[in-house]
Amino acid sequence: MTAKTSISLTDAQEAYARELVARGRYASLSAVLQHGLELLRAEREAEEAETAALRALLEKRQRGPFVGVKESSKRLERIIAAKKTKR
Repeated sequence: MTAKTSISLTDAQEAYARELVARGRYASLSAVLQHGLELLRAEREAEEAETAALRALLEKRQRGPFVGVKESSKRLERIIAAKKTKR
């Protein structure tokens, strides 16, 4: 299903969209805008997923045992050393 709507673009935005159509990249101005909106939606979904993953990690860390700075540094050094040996 499609919905017809009216939008406003700057002169530069319209010129760019028309250029994309003229070069054959898109079939119409509508296709240009639809693709742009899909990219924005995908970007937003990726940001939301990343934020949710970070929140879950923080919650997991809050429930887990406290690790002091010295122990944390030792763990990081071991992780870095292991990564270097895998190269």
